[in-house]
Amino acid sequence: MTSSKFEPSDDIFDFVIKKANGLKGLVDTNLQTVPNQCIQPKEQRLDKSQIDNQESIPTIDLSNFDDLKVEKSIQEAANKWGFFQIINHGIPIEVLEDLKDAGQKFFELPAEEKVKHYKENAGPDESVLLYWSAIVEKNEKVLEWRDSIKHGCDPQNDSNLWPPQTRNQVLEFQRWAIPLAKKLLEVLLKGLNVNEIDESMEPLLMGTMAININYYPPCPNPSITIGCRRHWDMSCITLLLQDDTGGLYVRGTKGDNWIHVNPIKGALAVNLGDSLQIMSNDRYRSIEHCVAVDSSRARISIPLFVNPSLDSVIGPFPQLLKDGEKPVYKQVLFSDYWDYFISKRPSGKASLDFAKI
Repeated sequence: MTSSKFEPSDDIFDFVIKKANGLKGLVDTNLQTVPNQCIQPKEQRLDKSQIDNQESIPTIDLSNFDDLKVEKSIQEAANKWGFFQIINHGIPIEVLEDLKDAGQKFFELPAEEKVKHYKENAGPDESVLLYWSAIVEKNEKVLEWRDSIKHGCDPQNDSNLWPPQTRNQVLEFQRWAIPLAKKLLEVLLKGLNVNEIDESMEPLLMGTMAININYYPPCPNPSITIGCRRHWDMSCITLLLQDDTGGLYVRGTKGDNWIHVNPIKGALAVNLGDSLQIMSNDRYRSIEHCVAVDSSRARISIPLFVNPSLDSVIGPFPQLLKDGEKPVYKQVLFSDYWDYFISKRPSGKASLDFAKI
């Protein structure tokens, strides 16, 4: 049995990560103060003075998905914001609620059950992975206030390796969400004068996918921690289900302001990633975002990351360059971009610079 007791002299990384107690296990020890290894540098904390309550990201009703006005609103949101919410998207509310409940049940498991899904030095193609984010700052690791488990949605269907607590619910969500992501991508590509996603295009746009479940436990002092540091996704597109706790912030149009993505029951948040910004030659935006934590409530969020396959070469679509437009980005092997992105996290746009000509 894995001990759930944590003493000040204990190695926090051993307790949280190797023994799979997680941040939740740490909080469950009746934690009163934030350990030093979880205190973020000031520049990585959410500055509440920068929160802008005057701006909000668009919410798009997909009831008439094929309406040209709806398509245009999606394309405009991707160009201006890189982030929007969708309602009436077709995924039944019970599928979303069951998925959140399943995530809650998994993270309530004893550590000796969760540790079965932990692996050191894991690669991007793992079928299942329990993980934490510990980022090196001045030669010291700093933990984000989050426990996560990844479910790799590969064509071989390794879902038998997923935890039984989440398997059926993730599979059901995947059954609805992946066609929705494909349709959103088709609308976005239409705005770039690129034809529908055929079999030859699928690996480039949807070749590597994963559904993660993130658990953000309550924090004794949220102002000095962060659930997820400011970052940009490397995906083509990300669909995010969040509970009603709140805490997701995106960069506003002013550049130095943050906008809260207010939870809407049944909605999904959608954001564009670096890969699609590169392919669109900067017509669409990958946007910086972060997650704050709460002092009294846990938060669950579930992103579906839709990425190119690792062996795909990403670069501006030829259709955008045929009239003499100069490419902003070179052709880059996505696995190289992935490795660089991970090595530079959380420095964000340094990854895009890697792909620039």
